[in-house]
Amino acid sequence: MRYEQTDISRIADEYVLGLLEPGDMAEVEEAMDRDANLRAAVAISRDRLLPLDMALEPAVVGQALWQRIESALPDHEKLDPPALRRPANENRPNIWRNTAVGALAATFVLAIGLAYSLMRTVEPVAVAVLVSETGEMRAIVEDFGNENAAVRVLSDLDVPNDKTIQVWTLPSREMGPISLGLLKGVRSARLSGPALPAPQPDQLYELTLEQAGGSPTGRPTGPILAKGLAKLPR
Repeated sequence: MRYEQTDISRIADEYVLGLLEPGDMAEVEEAMDRDANLRAAVAISRDRLLPLDMALEPAVVGQALWQRIESALPDHEKLDPPALRRPANENRPNIWRNTAVGALAATFVLAIGLAYSLMRTVEPVAVAVLVSETGEMRAIVEDFGNENAAVRVLSDLDVPNDKTIQVWTLPSREMGPISLGLLKGVRSARLSGPALPAPQPDQLYELTLEQAGGSPTGRPTGPILAKGLAKLPR
């Protein structure tokens, strides 16, 4: 499957949702090994679609449900023209069950499509890929242009028990660095920070290692674990 850079966000969403054909899924997984932009897009999609995954629980379809579906379906004899009626010895419950399976599958696809559409309405205003001094991709920050931001941690970080990771941005040199919040351990999180101006291209984001509870000065004091500049999705 060949793709353009402008298609990466769409392909990443379809990959995370499992909508790609098996061959295309394998090609995307192979391409992620060499395409950092695609890896970052897939990580962003997983983070954004996580609430959809967490909101659904597996359900077992029992015989009672099939019976209710079959009783609600119209009479097959009344719907078929005489010339097209099936033999009397045909397994009629299987006919209804196949029909019901098709109806349920269509309903499931529509539900997934609706949920996917709703999730897509909340798009980040800016995205920053944060890398270490050695160029290793450490995290992705999604800024939603209000008090909310999401941080996707992509690699292990050494955080002592008496330390914490603090997330910062630099809206302008006049405002100085502003804290977006603290991470609980070394894992992805959604943060609710102060109301800030809309993110701008090349706005700085970074992670620092601070003492437990965060920086005592309201400004970064610890070593920088990773940093990166914002890009605005098109």
